[in-house]
Amino acid sequence: MSEQALRPLLFSIAYRMLGSVADAEDIVQEAFLRYERTTEVVESPKAFLSTVVTRLALDQLKSARVRRETYVGEWLPEPLLTDDDPAQHAEQADTLSMAFLVLLERLSPVERAVFLLHDVFGYRFDEVASMLTLSEANCRQLGVRARRHVETEKPRFEASRRERDELAARFFAAVTDGDVAALVDVLAADVVVVGDGGGKAPQWATPIAGVDRVSRLLAGIGPQIAEYGVVLEPHEVNGQAGAVMRAPDGSITNVWSIEIADGLVQTVRSVINPDKLRHLGPVADVRTLLREHRAR
Repeated sequence: MSEQALRPLLFSIAYRMLGSVADAEDIVQEAFLRYERTTEVVESPKAFLSTVVTRLALDQLKSARVRRETYVGEWLPEPLLTDDDPAQHAEQADTLSMAFLVLLERLSPVERAVFLLHDVFGYRFDEVASMLTLSEANCRQLGVRARRHVETEKPRFEASRRERDELAARFFAAVTDGDVAALVDVLAADVVVVGDGGGKAPQWATPIAGVDRVSRLLAGIGPQIAEYGVVLEPHEVNGQAGAVMRAPDGSITNVWSIEIADGLVQTVRSVINPDKLRHLGPVADVRTLLREHRAR
């Protein structure tokens, strides 16, 4: 395998470590620069590059955790659109989901690295130990502890892609139509809505739970979509059903990801923080849109 052929793997490791597309791309680029500059004999480019990516991600994650302690509102990962090549992400789609990435936030940085490298990407514990400069026994302990945390809260998803997409289509049609009854039909009783505005765009301050509250909330978005001329584009987001919402000029207002299990929508996540959307294209200034619309 050529060095450049390793890029998707390296990005996958960095993105799952950090939950940031931009940061993951920067780290992968830096890893290749270090590979090109190294004077040591590299027997395995994969091992060398994976090690560099993991260590850089660990360093960045430690500082990122400090920043997240002062983050305004709920923190969600930067959304990753995966519908360009679903097959590429299908095998590890569950570990790409927003639910899984949020769950990883509860692990320490080193626990997260060990769990991802061993359980998700299939590196042996002796390889992980070398990459993290830890003993193999320590890595095994970290792996067991991390796996215990993850397994107790690991998200479940709809097994059938066809059923998932059909339910997602019904969900987004009900939102667009502002149809409370249709929403109640597709929402789980304990459905939760989570928004991430980061204090930089209007968003729900705290999670909203329960089918009655969520159905009324989402139904209220339908008239706003029509009134503001917003277009809702279905997409696969982080390996799950989702959508990109665009302003009339085509700029992105926010991205939705929905999680489906047992034939119902369990969780709705909306990322509207503009800093987390720039990798997808031009981003709308939502506050300005609202202000201009009210002034008409």
